[in-house]
Amino acid sequence: MKAAVCRAFGEDLRIEEVDLAPPGPGEVRVKVAACAICHSDILMADGAWGGQLPAVYGHEAAGIVEQVGAGVAHLKPGDHAVVTLIRSCGQCPSCARGAQVRCEAVFPLDQQSPLTAHATGESLGHGLRTGAFAEYVVVEGSQAVAIPREIRLDCASLLACGVITGAGAVLNTAGVRAGDSVVVIGTGGVGLNAVQGAAMAGASPIVALDLSPAKRAAALKFGATHALDPAAADVAAQLRALNGGRAADWAFVTVGAKAAMDQATGLIGRGGAVVVVGMPASGVMAAYDPGWLAADEQRILGSKMGSARIRIDIPHLVAAYQQGRLKLDELITGRYPLERINEAIAAVRRGEALRNVIVFDA
Repeated sequence: MKAAVCRAFGEDLRIEEVDLAPPGPGEVRVKVAACAICHSDILMADGAWGGQLPAVYGHEAAGIVEQVGAGVAHLKPGDHAVVTLIRSCGQCPSCARGAQVRCEAVFPLDQQSPLTAHATGESLGHGLRTGAFAEYVVVEGSQAVAIPREIRLDCASLLACGVITGAGAVLNTAGVRAGDSVVVIGTGGVGLNAVQGAAMAGASPIVALDLSPAKRAAALKFGATHALDPAAADVAAQLRALNGGRAADWAFVTVGAKAAMDQATGLIGRGGAVVVVGMPASGVMAAYDPGWLAADEQRILGSKMGSARIRIDIPHLVAAYQQGRLKLDELITGRYPLERINEAIAAVRRGEALRNVIVFDA
């Protein structure tokens, strides 16, 4: 099969012939129909978090199940499925508490990648546990969930990361309630879904902050009530003016920029919380005033993959999409074949895309 292989951090990915091991017990093989490009893939390919090279990245995928290993009961060949990076055993202390994104188990695929280079037989890293910049993937069964056949697979791929991460941060991690005030810092693919999640929760106002006028305009189409430039000197005052003189109840930081992290605590009021969603490169540190944090009973929360429970959350989000309460089609800026993946990534780097999607014949 063909895959986009990263052989040197910061360089273009190479299209190569790659071999894929068959699924073992508890695993599934999926023919990839679409894989969206997430900033995490770009950070991985840039070496921001280190890792094994060569590797195949890509983790926001959807496709058709081809084969299931022994013990997989929730999927069958022919099912259309969303493929995520979330592996969960269902039995460890974290899974028992419903925190599947914090699963403590070690799986066979964590110890041995299913990917090898066809020409040399060398092992290839199973990037972000998925390796979906490829025509097929083998993943742990808990990483995939079936969806209705009528859902377009290019749109469905967005549910694997961008949508569950952004909307889940609001609905799951924070548990935003109707009438809460929300500010979302960064309105790219994940941030727009945080905006959508806030709208679904009934939050008001929902204030979007982004340096890009185009992305601020997009946020208004996805449910934000207002959009502001975070670089404005009086942005905190503008926010209070929109919220009856009060700072926000919730600030969601959906980008990995230090400036955004530092700004967030200045935008929340008493009892408010900052929810860190975006993943910065290793070594990026944020500053906050612990005195104010304690005196005003504020909180800082981390949100990994929107605290998602994919067999519950993805069907819920699919239903919201079918009912017109969740936008997916509008998130896709461009569709590219695998051979043009570097072009698609470059557009994301330049900030020209909400989500670019690599599409395969399905």
